Amino acid sequence: MTGRGVAVVRPGALTTVQDLGRPGYAHLGVVRSGALDPAAVRLVNRLVGNAEGAAVLETTVDGCAVRARCAVTVAVGGAPCPVRVDGRPAAWGTAVRVAAGSVVEVGTAVRGLRAYVAFGGGIEVEPVLGSRSTDLLSGLGPAPLARGAVLPLGAETAVRGPVDAPPWPGPPDALVLRVRLGPRDDWFTPGALRTLATRAYRVSPASNRIGLRLEGPALERAVTGELASEGMVLGAVQVPPDGRPVVFLADHPTTGGYPVVGVVREADLGAAAQAVPGTAVRFVPVR
Repeated sequence: MTGRGVAVVRPGALTTVQDLGRPGYAHLGVVRSGALDPAAVRLVNRLVGNAEGAAVLETTVDGCAVRARCAVTVAVGGAPCPVRVDGRPAAWGTAVRVAAGSVVEVGTAVRGLRAYVAFGGGIEVEPVLGSRSTDLLSGLGPAPLARGAVLPLGAETAVRGPVDAPPWPGPPDALVLRVRLGPRDDWFTPGALRTLATRAYRVSPASNRIGLRLEGPALERAVTGELASEGMVLGAVQVPPDGRPVVFLADHPTTGGYPVVGVVREADLGAAAQAVPGTAVRFVPVR
């Protein structure tokens, strides 16, 4: 067995390569993309001695399994889940040394949705516009994992001592999203803005890396005309014709033709990435 890398044994429902994204290309129609829970990525990378922005695996719901083609240090974080090495239980949330030929299995999330798997040296697929992240909407970056695929790893550095980091807060029981109203809040009635600020929504099963879709009361429009397409940003709360908000996440489109009632603070979006369907959601308007 030669070369540093891991081979995919089980890809899971959706496992992608992610880092902290490719900012600075919106003028080219390219969004940042990157991991939905960047705090979890930074932590697992620190655990294995990588730079915080090294590329990792982002799993969705049911994890994945890979075979190490070299001895490597591995850490699994994000959504709590069972971890096994060659069928034996291994630690979650800490660095584990894995021998060449061993199979690392990341199981189904016990809480939350997305687990993150870091390997010493980082995943070194070919970068696109400075990032190794998979953008599902545009198709940039490597394809989602498939059985038999081999992911190259970079050179590993020694991990020196324990990592001093706060415990991961875990997925939210209820999601509170601070939102700054605008730029198109004037397209909605005063009653709709009160509804947004006072009523509860729930995360829809239709949510994905593009957006957090919500179930709940519809927001009534004051302006019924068409809106020319405008630029979209991370955290934008777009309201389609059914009146139910969609919070744009990492793989959001660069433009859109439905009005944006507000923009969620980026600091709140990591928790949104771990909110399972049915999670209660409240918006809190801020200035």
